[in-house]
Amino acid sequence: MEMDFYFYTAFCFLVIFSNASTAIDTLSQSDSLTDGMTLVSGDGSFQLGFFSPGSSKNRYLGIWYNNIPIHTVVWVANRINPINDSTGLLKIQSNGKILLLVQNTTAVWCANSTARVENPVLQLLDSGNLVVRDGKDSEPENYLWQSFDYPSDIMLPGMKIGIDLRTGLHRRLAAWKNWDDPSPGDLTYGVELEGTPEMVLRKGSEKYYRSGLWNGDGFSGTPNLRSNPIFDYDFVWNENEVYYIYSLKNKSVMSRFVLNQTQSVRQRYTWNPETQTWKLFSIMPSDLCDRSGLCGPNGDCDNNKLPACQCLTGFRPKWLERWNSSDWSDGCIHSKPLNCKSGDGFIRIGKVKTPDTINSWVNKTMNLKECRAKCLRNCSCMAYTNLYVTRGGSGCAMWYGDLLDIKQFQSDGQDLYIRVSASEAERKKKAKVKLAIILGTVIAAILGFLLIVCYILRSRRKLKDEVKDKNLNDREDKDENEDMELAVFEFGTIAQATDSFSFNNKLGQGGFGPVYKGTLGNGQEIAVKRLSKSSGQGLHEFKNEVKLIAKLQHRNLVRLLGCCIHGDERMLVYEYMPNRSLDSFIFGMEIMERKQAFGSC
Repeated sequence: MEMDFYFYTAFCFLVIFSNASTAIDTLSQSDSLTDGMTLVSGDGSFQLGFFSPGSSKNRYLGIWYNNIPIHTVVWVANRINPINDSTGLLKIQSNGKILLLVQNTTAVWCANSTARVENPVLQLLDSGNLVVRDGKDSEPENYLWQSFDYPSDIMLPGMKIGIDLRTGLHRRLAAWKNWDDPSPGDLTYGVELEGTPEMVLRKGSEKYYRSGLWNGDGFSGTPNLRSNPIFDYDFVWNENEVYYIYSLKNKSVMSRFVLNQTQSVRQRYTWNPETQTWKLFSIMPSDLCDRSGLCGPNGDCDNNKLPACQCLTGFRPKWLERWNSSDWSDGCIHSKPLNCKSGDGFIRIGKVKTPDTINSWVNKTMNLKECRAKCLRNCSCMAYTNLYVTRGGSGCAMWYGDLLDIKQFQSDGQDLYIRVSASEAERKKKAKVKLAIILGTVIAAILGFLLIVCYILRSRRKLKDEVKDKNLNDREDKDENEDMELAVFEFGTIAQATDSFSFNNKLGQGGFGPVYKGTLGNGQEIAVKRLSKSSGQGLHEFKNEVKLIAKLQHRNLVRLLGCCIHGDERMLVYEYMPNRSLDSFIFGMEIMERKQAFGSC
């Protein structure tokens, strides 16, 4: 009996705990949320409750990050109507309507559902999105209302900033007036459909910054953002809706996109868990040239030039004196007037942020050649380019009238073809051809010079090696010649002595070569045995043979006077003897020479 009681108690506890757990992130018709109570998303990332911003004592219903020490609010319900005491109460009615009441009587904020369901509930999701849904249906496409459709100053992952063309719902960010007041300031950010859609940051009615045309890979105004390590993003543009959305590459990273009224910028922060602080990741406008329309009509803004504002190629300042005094508001005009009937031309400028799309037209199926032809036929068309840069480029974008807010990049960016007079286009073309010829000539000259230098260096190295080898061989020859203890005759001396090896001086022919009679300059008669070049002897073998013959010298034998080595010439020089003993000795020595050349058993 006692055991049954314990089981019953445990069961009741589990049921109560389970109900409490599922109710933490959800508010039903029978529940209400008062000041001091909160809803926490299922994974604990976000919290919904009442708060007072900065030094203000006013109370607001909002959503903030739950698991970081810095109180960072991401959404506020009653931005315009604060509560001045702690009697705020949040509830959901049976028709799905959300009410924020003061003293349980006066509504300071409400949100109507798009449809009626039997059991509407209010739930805080892990994404930070507060939704009204059917208690039995959690599919996102069936939400009856969601806070992501009514953003404050922060864009969270998965949130759409843009326009639903079917319902007219316009999701747009608006900055807080200041740190103490979350009511909407005049700094706003969203999609603008006037002309071709693009993202625009406005300060009041002034267009302060714009993203540039979406080209399939990103916005032309931020070409380097696609390769960032934090988030992926997309721009959806179809017949139903137009919106910008992003998602985190690493779900464990916290990143938010916020408008800063004080600095008039759009900032992105990421949370640094080591320092427990928000770290600035990017900011727009990021430089002077990001300011919309800074250089006036037909101006080109380049942060790497001074001044930053330049006229587009083929244009000149409209008012030179004002332009030179850094008043660029009047912009530039064509250097030479256009003549649409007789034909104009186009000049390509690369790596730019495309012009303001307020007076633009696009076609998603045309190619660049067709786009050029269509622009050329329309005298109001001042520029064209591919709508998409992916897969080699496709689609057509054209601009009419003045070209506004062009920014020059050093890398990335997009090509833009601007209309100029035919003569200006031809001049530019000739200049390009001339430049190509000059560059080609310079490159050819440099390559030729490098080839000559390489040849000279190689020749010097080869000559140096040859000299080194010759010196080494000369030293070896000198050393070996000194070891031979015999005279080494110059080739010229032998040639002169034998009358250039005249046939008349030939004494005979042996197996290893002919023998010539000769007379040296001192009158001494000699017999020269000129070894055949096909004898197979190398230099060292020949010298060894000479040394061997020299050792066999005898007073009764013909005497070896020396030798001559010249290139592949090998010669033995003997004392000439007028009788037959010379012939028998010289030709009888071939037996020994053959043994030296081929070896013996």
